Amino acid sequence: QVQLVESGGGLVQAGGSLRLSCAASGRTFSRHAMGWFRQAPGKEREFVTAISWSGGTPYYADSVKGRFTMSRDNPKNTVYLQMNSLKPEDTAVYYCAAREVGYYSGRYYQSTDYDYWGQGTQVTVSS
Repeated sequence: QVQLVESGGGLVQAGGSLRLSCAASGRTFSRHAMGWFRQAPGKEREFVTAISWSGGTPYYADSVKGRFTMSRDNPKNTVYLQMNSLKPEDTAVYYCAAREVGYYSGRYYQSTDYDYWGQGTQVTVSS
């Protein structure tokens, strides 16, 4: 079982930056692929970025590529999402998600691929 708690959301002007954190409980964090999703009002939850259990090169949605950076710190049981050059269309609730993968380095883009979810943190970008 993994419990996830996001933090770091808030209100920022367009062009600004925010850094989200997701702290995980559980002794097997390092065996989980981790992802970030977001959901805007009236829209479906969408993939943002994910990273393998080992912290290899993250992969991103085209809409955030070049602006967002995901990283993980396994000893601290934490993943991060650095968001730069924010746009009003980035406004959403951002969710951290985990999938137990053992030591398999697949790619997981669908929300249904993930087993555990945080409660979400609101990010609002004003124009």
